[in-house]
Amino acid sequence: MMEKIKYNSNNPLKIGYFADGIWSHNAFRKLIADKDISIQFICVRFDTKDNTLYQFAKENNIDYLKHSNINSREFIDNISKYNCDLFVSMSFNQIFKKEIINLPKLKTINCHAGKLPFYRGRNILNWALINDEKEFGITVHFIDEGIDTGDIILQKTFPISDSDDYNSLLEVAHTSCAEVLYEAILLFKKENGVQPIKQTTIHPIGFYCPQRKEGDEILDWNQTSREVFNFVRAITFPGPIARTFLKGKEMKIKRVYEIKDAPIYKATTGVILNKEKDSFIVKTKDSFIKVIDFEYDEKFRVGDRFETK
Repeated sequence: MMEKIKYNSNNPLKIGYFADGIWSHNAFRKLIADKDISIQFICVRFDTKDNTLYQFAKENNIDYLKHSNINSREFIDNISKYNCDLFVSMSFNQIFKKEIINLPKLKTINCHAGKLPFYRGRNILNWALINDEKEFGITVHFIDEGIDTGDIILQKTFPISDSDDYNSLLEVAHTSCAEVLYEAILLFKKENGVQPIKQTTIHPIGFYCPQRKEGDEILDWNQTSREVFNFVRAITFPGPIARTFLKGKEMKIKRVYEIKDAPIYKATTGVILNKEKDSFIVKTKDSFIKVIDFEYDEKFRVGDRFETK
């Protein structure tokens, strides 16, 4: 086991907070309410549109910082004067390099909505649904010079059911990330301190997920019904929503229903097999699936074919 890391002082733990978005708002409320924690500054994304953090700083008399390069000599010299014990990153978008990582006594930590060492990278909740995971993780870890590779401080998992979609997972993550981060910070002040876990002891390699980009929302009907079901729910609102094309016109597919025990058979994929007032059935790679929430401005009928890749 690695040597424990502990804050050996009766003074409030001095934190530098690198933050953005609702994840960071929820965590800030927990941190600011704890008198044993003192937030010295809030550093926001350089291109931020997040006015809430500015208001938090103003209301609590906390310095509000912004810089295009947090690894610059200018920025590091500026934040050195705060003499922070710990830097905390929550949804911040710049890469921390060695000097700034090691500036505080207790180093720098990050909260990641993924079950490290798996699901490193971007758009983790979307990928977890696409991969038909039965749970997703939230991990607080030390930042090192890799991407999401630092030693784990605390990790918790949360179930995924077939009734979940991107929006429902976001709701859980927005609240739970704040709770897990706060709990992890409290460990530094406890008798046993933080006992870091190397990610390689969980899996020697792990894996990364790339950022999802424009065009990735196009639905591929040459997938199994289960894969189509997972894809649609993975990028539903507030995601980009699954798209497909019929008669050259775009259709948005917001929700589908997986028909359990549907027969597996071969036939042309992407064909509309049946149509009801507010839904229709489409042939997939293995069986068929029911589309129950969609947007399309044109008329269509049984036998029409969606464009397939």
